[in-house]
This record gives sequence, C-alpha cells and structure tokens, in this order.
Amino acid sequence: MSVSVERSEMTEPNILKALLSLQEREGAITPAAIGGIAHQLGTTTAQVAGVLSYYPDLRDAPPGRHVIRLCMGESCYANGCSRLLRWVQDRLRVDAGETTAGGKFTLETMSCAGNCAVAPTVIIDRDLYGRVLPSQLDGLLDRYR
Repeated sequence: MSVSVERSEMTEPNILKALLSLQEREGAITPAAIGGIAHQLGTTTAQVAGVLSYYPDLRDAPPGRHVIRLCMGESCYANGCSRLLRWVQDRLRVDAGETTAGGKFTLETMSCAGNCAVAPTVIIDRDLYGRVLPSQLDGLLDRYR
C-alpha cells in the first residue's frame, strides 16, 4: 500500500487524503491499512484512527451493494425522517451504520442532503428521492433487490 503524501507532510488533511484514496481503491479502510498509513506518514495509528472515526464518509468495513442514506437534517427531521429511519431499521433488521447479513444494503444517516425543499430525503446509491413516505419505502427498496 502506498499513499502519495510525503512523510514530512503529516497533517490531518494529508491523513484524510490518504484515507480517501485508499477507500476509493479498496472500498474500506482496514486496521492493517491504518497502521500502514501511520507508518508511511510518520504518525501514530491513533492519529489516523482519529481521523477515520471523525469523518462519517470513511468506512472501516466494505459497504453493502447498495447504500441507503437517510437525511436527518432539520427540514427532514421536521418532515418525518425519524419514522423513515425506524421503518428501514425494522424492515432490514439493521441499525444505522450497519450492513444487512447478506451484504445487500448498508444503512447510513447523514446530517443534511441539501434537498430541504422536498424533505424528507432518502438517497440510495446515487439516486435521490424527496418527500418520501414510509408507505413508499418498500417500492423503493424493491428497485434495488
């Protein structure tokens, strides 16, 4: 494993750059990779792990084939996103941040999708859905099965 950051440039932005690059290539950042990045940048595994845990878009395990993101921003919250989250959790039997047993879906929450005018918002892979009701979720998930 190699990253394109010089050892003398051990800063949080460079750790983040290395982690994002690795995740793009490998799909996730393993504990061994954390150690490798730390060694290459001349920092500690704790420093790299801290950056990994701080940024929600970084993964320490590969995602499912389809990633479901539910916006939990103010507008989405006011329009029922918590009901959507509970519905998806019950239906898929996972909590936010987890992947279904068969590896088909990963459920995530996000702070804001920037789609406030049509809240609540659900993003599946790169497809954005607005004004989603719990009654529509079965149909949406069926599109990705």
